[in-house]
Amino acid sequence: MQISLILMREIVQLFIILLMGYIIVKAKLLRPEDSRSLSVVMVYLLTPCVIINAFQVEYTPQVMAGLIFSFAISIAAHILFLLLTRLLAGPLQLDVIERTAVIYTNAGILVIPLVNALLGPEYVIYSCAFIVVQQVLIWTHCRSLLCGTRGMEWRKLFLNVNIIAIVAGCALFLLRVPLPALINDTLGTLGDMFGPLGMLLAGMVIADTPLRRLFTTPRNYLPVLLRLLAFPLVTVLLLRISGAAGWVADGKNILMIVYLACITPACATVTSLAQLYDRNAAYSSALYVLTTLLSIVTMPVMIGVYDALI
Repeated sequence: MQISLILMREIVQLFIILLMGYIIVKAKLLRPEDSRSLSVVMVYLLTPCVIINAFQVEYTPQVMAGLIFSFAISIAAHILFLLLTRLLAGPLQLDVIERTAVIYTNAGILVIPLVNALLGPEYVIYSCAFIVVQQVLIWTHCRSLLCGTRGMEWRKLFLNVNIIAIVAGCALFLLRVPLPALINDTLGTLGDMFGPLGMLLAGMVIADTPLRRLFTTPRNYLPVLLRLLAFPLVTVLLLRISGAAGWVADGKNILMIVYLACITPACATVTSLAQLYDRNAAYSSALYVLTTLLSIVTMPVMIGVYDALI
């Protein structure tokens, strides 16, 4: 319960920053499209800094085992989401946007700052596993769904700045090469901006969305329910049944990091891809905004369930 309360406090702080982004656009000091410049800073500068800095921990067999464990659980979680979506797509008549919204989470923006606040910077390395698995699937499965074709854009995958940063971070970690203190501290300082800037961007996006229609459209709540409640509950029950927390040392905390990534709102990148492939980006944006707002309540509840069961 204590972790749940700490998480709620951190999410409320991020939500206040989201409101600041909303207000600054509504006050006409910035336009919603100005968020693109901030997005470039976040994607191409802050995210790589956070990832590389996360791998600057001492190499130990325990850390290595935990990283392999987090990769395995992250892969299993994505397989579960893909299977559940396939089973429910027909009976619930889920369209492409709804399917991608319930499968892919906004872990990249929310999980790293939350893990840093809840458990400390030494645990951020484990959150990278979920991000790697999701990035691969976004540029393969998600892309094929949205553009209606099969195949893999290997060039975009391997040139993705997040993947490059993860490869570089892994290399430094495995080769046990520490960065100079000045460089590492600089990366850490930039990384501290990651969570606040992500929520500021979310607030700027919300400012361009008619909130009344967003909350009064009944269909919107079906994918939101799946993303924020149904899928997380199935996940935590399977984690309980499997006893996965006991597989490695400090397994409960490492498992919670992956679970935290599983309970976040719909992925912002999906909206960008929907715009690129002309796939109802407005609906994708609406689901992103609604899940982001409601996650303020659902995420602490789901972590409370995790803490009680695991």
